[in-house]
Amino acid sequence: MDEKFAWIEEELALLEKQGLRIDIRTIGSACGAWMIVDGKRVLNFCTNNYLGLANDPRLKSAAQAAVDQWGAGPAAVRSIAGTLELHRTLEQRLAAFKGVEDALYVQSGFCANQAAIPALAGKEDVIFTDRLNHASIIDGCRLSSAKVVVYEHCDVSDFARKIHENLGHYRRAMLVTDGVFSMDGDMAPLDRLFELCEQHGIMTMVDDAHGEGVVGRGGRGIVDHFGLNGKFDLEIGTLSKAFGVVGGVIAGKKILIDWIRQKARPFLFSSAVTAADTAACLTAVDILEEGTSLVDSLWENTRYFKEAIKAAGFDTGASVTPITPIMVGDATLCRTFSRALFESAPGIFAMPIGFPTVPQGKARIRVMLSAAHSRQDLDYGLETFARLGKKLGILQ
Repeated sequence: MDEKFAWIEEELALLEKQGLRIDIRTIGSACGAWMIVDGKRVLNFCTNNYLGLANDPRLKSAAQAAVDQWGAGPAAVRSIAGTLELHRTLEQRLAAFKGVEDALYVQSGFCANQAAIPALAGKEDVIFTDRLNHASIIDGCRLSSAKVVVYEHCDVSDFARKIHENLGHYRRAMLVTDGVFSMDGDMAPLDRLFELCEQHGIMTMVDDAHGEGVVGRGGRGIVDHFGLNGKFDLEIGTLSKAFGVVGGVIAGKKILIDWIRQKARPFLFSSAVTAADTAACLTAVDILEEGTSLVDSLWENTRYFKEAIKAAGFDTGASVTPITPIMVGDATLCRTFSRALFESAPGIFAMPIGFPTVPQGKARIRVMLSAAHSRQDLDYGLETFARLGKKLGILQ
């Protein structure tokens, strides 16, 4: 081995010893309630396919038709020669779905945060951010060069203190928060955060990646959930979770979207999303606008599973959404639990989450529920979790 890379070997060995090395499994089938993972058929409790749309025949048909009409790729960035009519149609439909003035479709939810934040805040500004915000928000804040002030998780009083400590020392201020927090499944107190921002003239931005298609009227998101439609300045979303495809969306007031189109580097310097993906996203919007049956099924599955898993004795933390953390604590034990679930017959695909994704000592199995799960699927999962939890000493 090249001596200059010896430090990597040492660090990887340390991760293994701490139970923190990530094992990447290989998927051998389309995403659904059951999948082929590392050659084995397993019950899927791992993906973000909230509404079961990732393998929906209507989305696949739309994608196939788009390839026939538009080709495999646009071969350009959006600002030069890559903006298809499909892109603009999707943006208009997403803006209408979310009840905002305009929207911008980008390559991913991660790109959306990296596009929006640096465009709206710079080195003379301050950004207030929740301690448990997603990595894409953290990176977007770093790219902005603004002063970053962290307030304690969902703590409105601490946010108010941080406002009074910092406001007046900077040119502009912006609040950035996750809507639904991806590791804990809790929701930001968006109404009270917004109230403080209104009082002090602070721009408002929420990342609704895990809220779109899940909370609000027919899955219209956390801003809709709190009745703040048209009031909140900016919503960041993703089309890769409940919508079942790929891509990010920046939605909100038209003046902000116009500005971001001029300044967002991921939009200006990275090729456009393919026609196939865009057409599939449009079909997902159609399905969500047609009715609430998929969202209703998701929440019925969520209520059923959460009640039963808690009754079995597991701690699900602060979750109030389909994201259901099964708190284990120790990272090594959590990996052992995940491996035992996978190796059961039939197996359960539920990956361990440890540091640095979550704090030290807070390792958990994160169960991601879906409208695609049947009651039989859920019952099998519940029985297996309880049996193995007792065997490993997680349950008494």
